[in-house]
Amino acid sequence: MAKDLGISVLLDFYGDMLTEKQKDVVELYYNEDLSLAEIAEHSGITRQGVRDSIKRAEAQLKEYEERLGLAKRFNAMGEGLEEIQRLAREASAANRRRGNDHEIERNLTEIGTIAARLGDL
Repeated sequence: MAKDLGISVLLDFYGDMLTEKQKDVVELYYNEDLSLAEIAEHSGITRQGVRDSIKRAEAQLKEYEERLGLAKRFNAMGEGLEEIQRLAREASAANRRRGNDHEIERNLTEIGTIAARLGDL
């Protein structure tokens, strides 16, 4: 069974919406990299039962993302924050080339700091 590593990301966002058993099986498969046989032994179900549970959970996680789009929005916000930081650095360099207004430099530094802090959340 080929792994879709994007499922691991979706599990971070929507894992609590799965049943406890589904969440456990998917975490073991994607995050702990256990085989279907190892998960079956750990969970006390058949290998086919593990596979079916993973497939159902994957479908649910993808449906949650399709409806709610939290992972997509999170990625877009991260990209936007990186762009803000890049533009602040460019504006700071331009400010220094044009005489270095200290108030502008202070504001650009603060913008970069805020964007970095938000990116770390």
